[in-house]
Amino acid sequence: MLTIKQFCEQLKVSRTTVLYYERKGLIAPAGRTPNGYRLYGQQELEKFKTILVYRSYGISVSEIEALLEQTQGARRDEMLRQQFAALDVEIQKLRQQQRSIMTLLKEPELLNQGQLTKQRWIEILRESGMNDQDMSNWHKRFEQMEPMGHLKFLQSLNIGEEEIERIRKQSQEP
Repeated sequence: MLTIKQFCEQLKVSRTTVLYYERKGLIAPAGRTPNGYRLYGQQELEKFKTILVYRSYGISVSEIEALLEQTQGARRDEMLRQQFAALDVEIQKLRQQQRSIMTLLKEPELLNQGQLTKQRWIEILRESGMNDQDMSNWHKRFEQMEPMGHLKFLQSLNIGEEEIERIRKQSQEP
């Protein structure tokens, strides 16, 4: 049996991480010492390794619970396929963002000279493969991650304050 410290050392994770997954109900100690200290066995060690693998795939904690119940089978395979598809969508979005940046890098004078207009920015995004929904999602992410940066960017496009406010308001909607 391993103490929580030994367990963490073997897995190369923090005590906080182990306790987090314990609170979520994904792992439980095999037993406790007379003093109340947690003890973990080989079964818990293997289960936790599986949890870490699923997390490395980007699978949510709630989905991991269902996956742990089914180590094989159609349900597990379907969940893994869904995660694969979600990652593929995310990769496509990131590639679109890369293309947008590359397009802008080909014409850096647009930013440097303040010549980037709303219309030109829309053209750049469309050339990179984005549609209206993709652009809306781009604004939402920008607004969530850097609200002031988003505001400054919109202002740099020389559009009116009312339109800026409308774009930012839409970007804050779920």
